[in-house]
Amino acid sequence: MDAHGSSSCPIPAGIAGVDGVPGGWVVARVSGGRVAWAVVASAAAVLEATAGYAAVGVDIPLGLPVGTSPRACDVACARRLGRARSSVFPAPPRPVLAASTPDEAFAVARRLTGRAISLQTFHIGPKIREWDALVLPDHVVEVHPEVSLRTLAPDVGFAPKKTARGAGQRIAALARWLDVGEALGDLPSGARLDDVLDALAAAWSAQRWAEGMADVLGEEVDDRGRPMRVIV
Repeated sequence: MDAHGSSSCPIPAGIAGVDGVPGGWVVARVSGGRVAWAVVASAAAVLEATAGYAAVGVDIPLGLPVGTSPRACDVACARRLGRARSSVFPAPPRPVLAASTPDEAFAVARRLTGRAISLQTFHIGPKIREWDALVLPDHVVEVHPEVSLRTLAPDVGFAPKKTARGAGQRIAALARWLDVGEALGDLPSGARLDDVLDALAAAWSAQRWAEGMADVLGEEVDDRGRPMRVIV
């Protein structure tokens, strides 16, 4: 493993990182150190765009809890992030995602878990539902870009990602892995800077998973047999 936490051995196929954008998903497809970008409208389209890849890291909950306890992976992510733990939105039970209004979602969450979800969690509910409706291949894994970045660059005290300082820190951290300047030179329309940097961080964790080098946070399985874990 090299100084940046990634093996120098070649991976068997390309890898990809995926993050949500308004109206769809941005996909960073990495092969041979080069990045090809795509913005697609649905989770199903992400799977089509990454068919045959060695690993695909997605910044969205892929396994959903049942009962009152949070997912162990969400607890582990919050623990790793420390003061930045507010970026972890614990995955809600599946019935919460069926709510059509925030108040309804809050009420269902309180009934099932004893506590309400955040408004941010309600707003990403449709994106969680997209992935929950699919049959996922084994090479598609859940990631958390903020945990990925702090693992890639543990010496950096990251500022919020929507600030100029935070963006610069994330670009510098990712440059330890690949040529970010080249990767950002031809971005697709419909993707914001913080989204594409999250997608690259997700791809970094996907590469570690493909190489057998990743940290695995949580090893639970949900009621449908889907893993509840975060790959770093």
